[in-house]
Amino acid sequence: MKKFILIFLLLVTFCTAKQEDYSEMSNQELIAIIGYVKEDNKAKFIKELNSRIPTMTEAEKAQYEENIKMLEKK
Repeated sequence: MKKFILIFLLLVTFCTAKQEDYSEMSNQELIAIIGYVKEDNKAKFIKELNSRIPTMTEAEKAQYEENIKMLEKK
């Protein structure tokens, strides 16, 4: 149980430390965090996301558009 907790904490730390480097994230990861990016990181996030749009699959584009619409409704 202690190993599980330690691994979980390490993963959480790793994920939060890596969130500012969006270039290492997959398209799916970028799409999933739309609306959850901190204000100070939004410009960098949007730049990376916009650079990925031409390389997205049709499924990723559909998910991207759905997440953007949900964000606009908020």
